[in-house]
Amino acid sequence: MQNPAAPPPVLRPSHPHAVPLQAVADHLGATTADDLAGVSVRGATLATADLREGELFVAVRGVHRHGAEFAPDAVAKGAVAIVTDADGAALVPALGVPVLVVDDPRARLGGLSAFVYGTGADADLPPLLAVTGTNGKTSVTHLMEGMLHGLGVTTGLSSTAERHIAGEVIPSRLTTPEASEMHALIALMRERDVDAILVEVSAQALTRHRVDGLVFDVAGFTNLSHDHLDDYADMAEYLAAKAALFAPERARRAVVCVDQPAGVAIAERAEIPVTTVLTPAIAEDPTVDADWRVDLVDEAPDGTTFTLSGPAGSLTTTVPVIGPHMASNAALAIVMLLEAGWEWAGLTALIDGRRIEAHLPGRIQRLSGDGGPALYLDFGHSPDAFAKTLDAVRRVTPGRVVMVCGANGDRDTTKRADMGAVAALGSDILVVTDQHPRSEDPADIRRALIDGARAARPDAVIHDVTPPEEAIATAVSLVGEGDAILWAGPGHQHYREIRGVRTPFDAAAAARAALRRAGWPVPA
Repeated sequence: MQNPAAPPPVLRPSHPHAVPLQAVADHLGATTADDLAGVSVRGATLATADLREGELFVAVRGVHRHGAEFAPDAVAKGAVAIVTDADGAALVPALGVPVLVVDDPRARLGGLSAFVYGTGADADLPPLLAVTGTNGKTSVTHLMEGMLHGLGVTTGLSSTAERHIAGEVIPSRLTTPEASEMHALIALMRERDVDAILVEVSAQALTRHRVDGLVFDVAGFTNLSHDHLDDYADMAEYLAAKAALFAPERARRAVVCVDQPAGVAIAERAEIPVTTVLTPAIAEDPTVDADWRVDLVDEAPDGTTFTLSGPAGSLTTTVPVIGPHMASNAALAIVMLLEAGWEWAGLTALIDGRRIEAHLPGRIQRLSGDGGPALYLDFGHSPDAFAKTLDAVRRVTPGRVVMVCGANGDRDTTKRADMGAVAALGSDILVVTDQHPRSEDPADIRRALIDGARAARPDAVIHDVTPPEEAIATAVSLVGEGDAILWAGPGHQHYREIRGVRTPFDAAAAARAALRRAGWPVPA
């Protein structure tokens, strides 16, 4: 059994095609002083740790070192050629393998990988559906997968939480893999005869070339909120990064949620046909014109019922998680499938008057039993995610709401005060703890959250508790029948990253143990 804290494996097709290196060089327009005759390649990678015999090693400049410094390791592991820039070529010693030189090899990686794996825009691939946005990407991809399974469709999926290949489940490394891994994954999915591929696309994936070489049949947009300002100068630059997905070289059609001005802007900027979806209950401007409308019908602790109405008709269904934002996510998933070619009649037969059968890993996951306090585990780690999930919990909780949260180290520090403020304003009691401190002092991270909370609500009841298993035990000690706890941050992850080490940690198990010790029922 794989250690849950260990990095997940990088996936490749089982039977990769051999591509002549000369053809690769011609495709790239690369220069070389070496003889390429008789050399073929079966894959490509940026990382020597993931390299397999017969592959290209693509050496790019990193923050601290140039990848070309690792060329000897790559060749020792079976690399048949090196692709790098002029600076990298000067660092590569005579290793007995050809060296191809291109400008900006990272920017060329997507096109190179598409050529090697045969996954480019002209390839015979199943429908490709992409979802971008700050929050909701994982929910939308997994909701689409659940409905496709109900229609008898074999799926491939790449989300923040998991990779799925025709029923096989593998944990994820990044929200969107590097381009070489992304194309290899799609080639493997094609090899396994999947009928549809669902992909989360982060802003970083777009600006760092991770989905270059792919053209999605349908691209969806959820929302935009404060996050990743360690990567982007401001929200306008962050929005522009997301908007890049909605261009002909990246997607053929778009489905855009217009609950925010950001969604309206995406729809207006898109250079491809756009279908829009509006959820008036949570829209900043509920009067915005949209093709599809989402109206809430009922909210309960086990799901949210809504009616979706639009050009093809209307249906009423239940998404198996709480919150109006989850109804919006489900509606986006439905309309994306419709735009991708699945028939309205089939979708209504599957879900009209029924629950959507889908597993959303770590998204508002209820861990408690029918009696006692409700306890929810969620992957939210932005101010907007906190606000929406706290609101969802509050709407189905008759008693008090206790929030347990932390923040990640070595990530956008500008959002921490806002996270603390939202947590304090939306809860009755706040318990601040640790998440992934990484290289930072966890006490400093907690202090930033607490300072934000105090500034927003000076009279807030706040507990500073570490480690996290003690924090959830403290939260459980503070609640009773009819109350609820929201533990935001850990979600589906089974580790904590501390000083460069992934330490096994099971938040769900810790939460259930705390409930049992307090005498509350926990599902088997």
